[in-house]
Amino acid sequence: MLPLANSELGVLSVSEVSQQIKQNVELHFARVKVRGEISGLKKHSSGHTYFSLKDQGQDAVLNAICWRGTKTVVALEDGLEIVAIGRITTYPGRSNYQIIVSDAETTGQGALLKLLQERKQKLLAEGLFDKKRPLPKFPNTIGVVTSPTGAVIQDIIHRVSDRYPCRIILWPVAVQGADAAGEIAEAIRGFNSMLKPDVIIVARGGGSIEDLWPFNEECVVRAAFESEIPLISAVGHETDTTLIDYAADVRAPTPTAAAEMATPVLAQVLSDVDSLKLRLVRSLRQLSETMALRVQNYRLPRFEYILNQKELRVDDYSERLERGWRLCEDKNMRRLDHAKVRPPKGIIDAARGRLPLISNAMNQAFRTKFETKLVRFRNLAERLSQGSYQSTLERGFCLAMDNEGAPIKSVKRFEGEGVHTARIHFYDGSVNVQKT
Repeated sequence: MLPLANSELGVLSVSEVSQQIKQNVELHFARVKVRGEISGLKKHSSGHTYFSLKDQGQDAVLNAICWRGTKTVVALEDGLEIVAIGRITTYPGRSNYQIIVSDAETTGQGALLKLLQERKQKLLAEGLFDKKRPLPKFPNTIGVVTSPTGAVIQDIIHRVSDRYPCRIILWPVAVQGADAAGEIAEAIRGFNSMLKPDVIIVARGGGSIEDLWPFNEECVVRAAFESEIPLISAVGHETDTTLIDYAADVRAPTPTAAAEMATPVLAQVLSDVDSLKLRLVRSLRQLSETMALRVQNYRLPRFEYILNQKELRVDDYSERLERGWRLCEDKNMRRLDHAKVRPPKGIIDAARGRLPLISNAMNQAFRTKFETKLVRFRNLAERLSQGSYQSTLERGFCLAMDNEGAPIKSVKRFEGEGVHTARIHFYDGSVNVQKT
């Protein structure tokens, strides 16, 4: 241990004390593992994560910092019991100490299962497990989110090729580790925004709860729920369950089973088509035979017989029409013979007798109309005369006009340089006036 002071116990500055304490702490706690429960976790805008580690049932608390860019095996969350790996250092500005976390591990499956159950209840309450859609029956393209190097992608390719050969697009991701959850969520969203296959398979092989933990992260579950493309979850073995299984449209027990769910069997489809074709041909043949028997049972008459019947009816109607026309003609002739027709001379004489009366009525109407119009004309003439400027002159006014015949409205214009003479109009004549 470094000495805190010299042998004579000389006076030290605060900075010297703080520096010696920092050196001693970092020397003896350069790499430690500390178990504790995360409390007060806060992610700063700078990207750093600040939290505290505390013992259950104890009062001891250790401040912790996880610098931006540090990747831990498990995601840090409040209430999670972890083993933090890092170094102890001090912060002289506040006279406290903290652990700089470089990695974090779980203390066991019990803590993870507790966190998993709490997260499941939270996401269930938000409705992230309610959306279920049917898978397309005949997909043209299948998107696969998995590791490019594992046996999972090969199993899916072989199974699809055997059943229903179609296009497979692989979006390579890490399926475990600190970066896995972000890559899986990004792959699901990428398929939805860019490549848009008919169905998405998210798959990986079996493993421990720690290995499968990325598929329990919220970002992955939310990406699966938000996917507009039907999604099949095929994570782990049949006994393994992750949260993405609940958010997916369909859960497959294995990746191979996922390939079977996503595709039909082409040979079976072709066989079903052939069977339907044969059934259709047999049905059409049977229908044709049935209709032929019905036509025979109806015993329809021959066309010549039907035509002859129509011709007889036309002849009958023609004879009836001709008889009716003759009867109508005879009836009208008899009515004409009995009618008393007035001679034209009597009609003309009666009209001539009414002609003077009509002429007198027309003359009287014309005179009345003319007198009405004449009275109206005189009234308008009188009103026009009263409104003319001549009437104004007769009342003692006069009108002054310049050389061009425009009225002079102001004395200033007459006194100006533009007007030399003016003509003054009275009611009975006019005189010229020269400006002196």
